[in-house]
Amino acid sequence: VSTVCDDLGCNVICWCWGQGIKSHHTQTCQGIWLQLSYSPFDKPLLNHRQRQRRLTWAKEKKNWAVAQWSKVLFSDESKFCISFGNQGPRVWRKGGEAHSPSCLKSSVKFPQSVMIWGAMSSAGVGPLCFLKIKVTAPVYQEILEHFMLPSADQLFKDADFIFQQDLAPAHTAKSPKS
Repeated sequence: VSTVCDDLGCNVICWCWGQGIKSHHTQTCQGIWLQLSYSPFDKPLLNHRQRQRRLTWAKEKKNWAVAQWSKVLFSDESKFCISFGNQGPRVWRKGGEAHSPSCLKSSVKFPQSVMIWGAMSSAGVGPLCFLKIKVTAPVYQEILEHFMLPSADQLFKDADFIFQQDLAPAHTAKSPKS
């Protein structure tokens, strides 16, 4: 970092990561710091049992042939926020300009979002299911009945297939319908 900062002429004294940056040109150095830093990737929080189950599953499927994988129908749901991004644009401002309209970005307290369920296989994809309510076991059973089964019929015809889902609570809950 100090080499980059010296090349840009901001007279930076850089210590190791996390200990801070000292400079007469703080705004320039903060910009450099942001260019050289990254947001961490999200990683699911898994307990020991979950990690072991994933490892066992992966080892069981390690040597599967393409023909075996072509029989799998994968499904999942994901929530998408319909609003402004977390990062957004960055602005340069002088002292006293913090609340200037040109230095502000819009935000909402409770961003709109949509939950979408989908399925895919090597044979193609099924229709998307847009959900306006929380996915509970009864809601998930409706999704399977009205979206997954027709998708499987379309993609696999009369052939056998393997339905692959994650272990979300709604997917594994016991229900009177089962």
